[in-house]
Amino acid sequence: MFRKLPLLTAGVLVTCATLIPCFASQTVSTHAPAALGVPARHGATDLDASVSLPSERIKVALDAYSHWLDVVAQRNEVAGMATAVVVDNKVAFERTLGYADAATQEPVTPTTVFRLASLSKAFATAVTGLLIEEGRFNWDTKLTDALPFFQLKDAQASSEVTVRDILGQRLGLPHNTYDQMLEDNVPYEELVRKLDEVNLTCNVGQCYGYQNVAFSLIGDLIYAETGDFFYHQVDRRLFFPLDMTTASYGREGLENSKSWARPHRPHGVHTWEPFDPKEAYYRVAPAAGVNASLRDMEKWLIAQMGGRPDVLSPALLDALHTPGIPTPTELRAAPWRRARLTAASYALGWRVFTYAGETMIYHAGAVEGYRTMIAFFPKYQIGMVSMWNSPGAIGTDLMPMVFDTMLGLPHVDWAGVEGDPPSDRPATKGRHTYRHHSS
Repeated sequence: MFRKLPLLTAGVLVTCATLIPCFASQTVSTHAPAALGVPARHGATDLDASVSLPSERIKVALDAYSHWLDVVAQRNEVAGMATAVVVDNKVAFERTLGYADAATQEPVTPTTVFRLASLSKAFATAVTGLLIEEGRFNWDTKLTDALPFFQLKDAQASSEVTVRDILGQRLGLPHNTYDQMLEDNVPYEELVRKLDEVNLTCNVGQCYGYQNVAFSLIGDLIYAETGDFFYHQVDRRLFFPLDMTTASYGREGLENSKSWARPHRPHGVHTWEPFDPKEAYYRVAPAAGVNASLRDMEKWLIAQMGGRPDVLSPALLDALHTPGIPTPTELRAAPWRRARLTAASYALGWRVFTYAGETMIYHAGAVEGYRTMIAFFPKYQIGMVSMWNSPGAIGTDLMPMVFDTMLGLPHVDWAGVEGDPPSDRPATKGRHTYRHHSS
């Protein structure tokens, strides 16, 4: 049942198209979809109400999405891509584009495995919540009680750090502490023991500071509290019951998959070149170690939207998705965010946005040669997941176009797929830049 990987503490914590013909169709007008009315608004913390959107509006959005993806494929905007839309706990749209390996022209399929990057964090917080429900520890368990080696520069602060603090990105460390050293192949075990050399930016619990190295201490805590390796617990408690049959941890898990997406970089104009996956972020498995296919992520999205209460209870989902520390810089990170978002917070492995007055649960990920995003509106039971194996923000920028149409908001071409691109545009635009950490 379980996949075999190196030990957690040993360093590894770690064009084809397929559509489901429910709402999506192959042909649409090239004109912008018309707004069909704006739904009622609700507060950013109101995750309980459930309202169905008009089926015609859903159909218009999915037809438009199919057309926009045609443009992405024609322009070779990505090396390969897998994307799906879930409505009312059912897969309403599923599509793949391009290649798992551009050199061999192996196509992406719905079971092609991608590297998830920071979408991995939600698996870490979910398995933590399941262990808490079992009574192994709690969200307020102090890290030093389980991990005596853990120290920050301030001794008093060290004694105050809880499970909720590390998973909620409010440890008080500067953003992405030691990520560069991780990329330079400094071992994870050395980096977590160097946290006591870093000046804190605020008191524990008082400000947001996105982490990969420190976040991954949850793997060590789970081992200390259960006597079992972190990735075994995720396999047993999440992958197996959710029937995520191609999900795994680590580079070995990725490369042993029957079909897996190689990372790609731009090579000349409108072409892509595959390269070998980098190892660094697999060493922080709770933060960035998961591999999964589109079919796996459809099941994961449905579970996060409340469709699998036998695995993830409503109470646990509430705990994972409740807004925590404010993240105001997220409001300005992209044009669609500046236009649509009015509030942003980090929950537990998830971001919580107020999007045109509605609650959106969201996360994105980036490691070299891979990009991922997942988002949903709890009130309306609509969600999306996309993974692509090349740099660029195209998948993330298409997401608000789909949701805008579903919500009846004014149409904006956030992804730039409705105009003519420059004829000499290289395979990646300026907005398609790799960020040297998961996000």
